[in-house]
Amino acid sequence: MFSFLTFFCFMISFSILASSELDEFTFTTFNVPNTNNNITLSGVAKIGQNGFLQLTNDTNRQMGHAFYSSPFHFKNSSNSSASSFSTCFALAIVPQYPKLGGHGLAFTISPSNDFSTALPSQYLGLLNASDIGNFSNHIFAVEFDTVRDFEFGDINDNHVGVNINSLQSNKSAAAAYFNDDDKKQDMDLKSGKVILAWVEYDSVTKLVNVTLSPNSLKPKIPLLSFHLDLSPILKEKMYVGFSASAGLLASSHYILGWSFKLNGEAKFLDLDSLPSLPGPKKKHTELIIVVSIIAVVFALSAILVAIYLIWRFKNADVIEPWELEIGPHRYSYLELKKATRGFKESELLGRGGFGKVYKGILGKSKAQIAVKRISHESKQGLREFVSEIASIGRLRHRNLVQLLGWCRRRGDLLLVYEFMPNGSLDKFLFDRPKIVLTWEQRLNIIKGIASGLLYLHEGYEQVVVHRDIKASNVLLDGELNGKLGDFGLARLYDHGSNPSTTRVVGTLGYLSPELSRTGWATSSSDVFAFGAFLLEVVCGRRPIEQKARPEEFVLEDLVWDKLGEGKILDVVDCRLKGEFNESEVLMVLKLGLMCSNNQPLARPSIRQVIRYLEGEIVMPEAPMARGSDDIEGLGFDENELWNSLGSTNSI
Repeated sequence: MFSFLTFFCFMISFSILASSELDEFTFTTFNVPNTNNNITLSGVAKIGQNGFLQLTNDTNRQMGHAFYSSPFHFKNSSNSSASSFSTCFALAIVPQYPKLGGHGLAFTISPSNDFSTALPSQYLGLLNASDIGNFSNHIFAVEFDTVRDFEFGDINDNHVGVNINSLQSNKSAAAAYFNDDDKKQDMDLKSGKVILAWVEYDSVTKLVNVTLSPNSLKPKIPLLSFHLDLSPILKEKMYVGFSASAGLLASSHYILGWSFKLNGEAKFLDLDSLPSLPGPKKKHTELIIVVSIIAVVFALSAILVAIYLIWRFKNADVIEPWELEIGPHRYSYLELKKATRGFKESELLGRGGFGKVYKGILGKSKAQIAVKRISHESKQGLREFVSEIASIGRLRHRNLVQLLGWCRRRGDLLLVYEFMPNGSLDKFLFDRPKIVLTWEQRLNIIKGIASGLLYLHEGYEQVVVHRDIKASNVLLDGELNGKLGDFGLARLYDHGSNPSTTRVVGTLGYLSPELSRTGWATSSSDVFAFGAFLLEVVCGRRPIEQKARPEEFVLEDLVWDKLGEGKILDVVDCRLKGEFNESEVLMVLKLGLMCSNNQPLARPSIRQVIRYLEGEIVMPEAPMARGSDDIEGLGFDENELWNSLGSTNSI
């Protein structure tokens, strides 16, 4: 009898312990005792005094994470199907500048709460460039994104997306909610207002629902529904939490309350009972003025005051109202002056028609940058400068030099770019380069620049015409990957000039014939310059070589001549010493001639150029004659014309 009672009590105790396994939690404030034991913070994330959870602040290029410290059992050993779950949380996104979001946050289920290898900006603090799309990530995330990233195919800069192992959403929808009348109402994620969100998964129907609401009432209709089996994604034990990041522009990302439950509905959150958002920072302008006056009166003599005021005036940043609406990050003039050691000649990287470029090191982050200081003699004025910031600041592509920020101080106009350690491509092609690029490296650079140009012509919300494609404007990173830079030749105008006036700008040897007639730059004129770029990369010389013999003065003429003589490979850079793929070289040379056709309609589009480079379409045996856009219409056999070419004069 005693043994039976003992065994019975043991079984009851075991059942109680088994049933006590963690399957839910609720936080209506995060500053209660033992919260720090239940929430693991990393990055810049912190718990505020009011009890809210702050993932990021007004510092750019930062990320923050907050995860429940203990993992949840999403699967058991007897069943390989993922469990149902439900979570409800109150979020708020407060941008540093109105209407300019700093990326976003994501509710995340992950096999680990260690994101030390992740990156901020468009990666939301979850992954890095090498992890994108890796099935071994086992990450499920619902992103609340406030920046449109074309790299990941974002639909806009105010959307919700379901992501699996990647930052490219499997399904997304513009932020909105359904009111009591089941009518869809738009919602601004970066409005600074509190939003209640639900993320739910039904393991039976394999359905993920995401619902938003501006108040405590849950709409009947979810914003986003997606049929998805999470069983292959979720492991037996997974962590739940949030990740957020900021890029060139910063936003403060808050979580004010959070509930979660496995195999059931998460507890209701009443917005009125949750912590309030912090108010705007108090300005201490009056105190600063008083302290400054006292310091000047008691610490400085009249002559020191005069010197101090002169120095302050020389380095002051006079910010006009319109400048506050322009992204990306605005640096102070003094910060850039210190970074470049006072714009010393020893830090000079190069110079061009719009001024000088200096190498700099930012004081706090020690990050290397390149600062383009636009000269006073330059024709590029304030309106051109502002347009370059507004346009280029939103361009994102791996083969475009990233614009990090800007600064304006009276007559000084400064643009801050990412630093490219290997400098410009022309130093590796012309004169006496220290390193000779292999053919494989040159072809990789060509394909990269073509990809970047395709993004400018077709991948961005507007057509961007570069107007100055050449080797000196192609920069190389540490791995000798090419990036197109120097967007200073945008079609913009100085103060007082006529906006309807067209000007021929660019570099001799890269200008298409129609530019001299119309003055209007198009994507086709960019392709013409790209053709000259192809020839100079293969041949290792400039399109117009001042020191060359008369018959070799123009590179395009030389290539046509050698092609007509059947000696096309003679034009290949002799520094390659014959170590190249002949079919690839011949293809690139012919493509360069096709792009350099005098008739715009006869040139291929940049998308067609990439298809030729990737071998998707076969290069014709003979490109069209330079002065024609329809060889058949002229009554000639194209191949016969090609074989008969002996010099450029016969075209």
